[in-house]
Amino acid sequence: MTLIYNVMRFLIIGFIAILLLQNCLHKEQTQTPYFDKGEEIFVSVWDKYRVHHHNLFSEYYPSTFAPDLTYFQEGSREAQEVSFLWPFSGLFSSTNILMEFDPDHYQPYLDSMVIAVEMYYDSLRKPPGYQAYPVHLDYSDRYYDDNGLVGIDYIDAYNLTNNKNYLHKAKEAMAFIMSGWCDDYGGGVPWLEGVRDQKPACTNGKAAVLAIKIYQATGNDLYLNYGMDFYHWMMNTLKDDSLHIIWNSLLTGDGTVQKHAYTYNTGTMIQSAVRLYKITEQPEYLNDARLLAEGSFNYYVKYKNGDNPYIRDLPWFIVVLFRGYHELYMVDNNPKYINAIIAMADRAWNENRDANGLFNKAWTGRETPENEPCWLLDEACMAELYLRIALIKGENNNNGI
Repeated sequence: MTLIYNVMRFLIIGFIAILLLQNCLHKEQTQTPYFDKGEEIFVSVWDKYRVHHHNLFSEYYPSTFAPDLTYFQEGSREAQEVSFLWPFSGLFSSTNILMEFDPDHYQPYLDSMVIAVEMYYDSLRKPPGYQAYPVHLDYSDRYYDDNGLVGIDYIDAYNLTNNKNYLHKAKEAMAFIMSGWCDDYGGGVPWLEGVRDQKPACTNGKAAVLAIKIYQATGNDLYLNYGMDFYHWMMNTLKDDSLHIIWNSLLTGDGTVQKHAYTYNTGTMIQSAVRLYKITEQPEYLNDARLLAEGSFNYYVKYKNGDNPYIRDLPWFIVVLFRGYHELYMVDNNPKYINAIIAMADRAWNENRDANGLFNKAWTGRETPENEPCWLLDEACMAELYLRIALIKGENNNNGI
């Protein structure tokens, strides 16, 4: 009997151990689903777009695809051997989010991002700043919004690492932006250095976020004043008071507002409003953030087949809006806005990837030709999106929703 008892006891303990092991393995496989997606697309982009002999990235995959690019002041330009600064910045931003999960593992990737972005740094023109294409490959224009992107990436990297050089680079980007400040039409900064035909939301909204983040990192009131100047200029000049969204640009030739509505411009202002509320504790800023969130939701979010939300805009633009929704959610715990974009991300992963695992634009409600080459910015931002969702869900500390 004792032998039988011991055998039974051994079998039961072994069976329980197997169940516990299976449970642990199941948890390991399922407890970080959004992080796993974000990391997978990040690694895929890194592998497919990497131009190894330059330590940079191609504009498209396949890299042989070289269409005319239309995001320049002078009109279109043909895609080059490596990407312009704007698409590259999407990968820098994703790297910063990965650092929030595992700084030791991803520090080499951040180091590589810093080496790469400094290839766009032009120290010959004063003040120094970042041009649109790597300096050693070509001479190109310097855009104030590009410098806002670089500054935001650097201040985020500083907050993660406490590397003083990153803080210096963020401040330097802010100084370049401030060199473009013009007092006409109440202030604000143009799009392109040396050209004062417009004052766009893309430049001024990013400048507001950058200045406020530098203030939060340093406590230097100079940057809080910059941030408030940009914030109030945007709200007074480009905000639609009935729709509660941000229009695209002020045209300085006749002072008219260009009423194109891109999601990211409202996203930067939601971010700025939430952060100003945290700094000042003045409820008007939280009210601004809530109005902009509700206005943008009503204006941009559409539904297909009854209950499938989508936003017809560039994926990166949507991700910047999600940054604003994310920061607002962390203050008021209202999941309405983040949940809509999370649903879009879920559908994108399940339905809108090609044979290479890259995303097409169908999740944004647009038609996508079969085998269409994939733009770096459209892909890199998806890593950020899934990683931000992972943060919201608490996949880094199991304390999320």
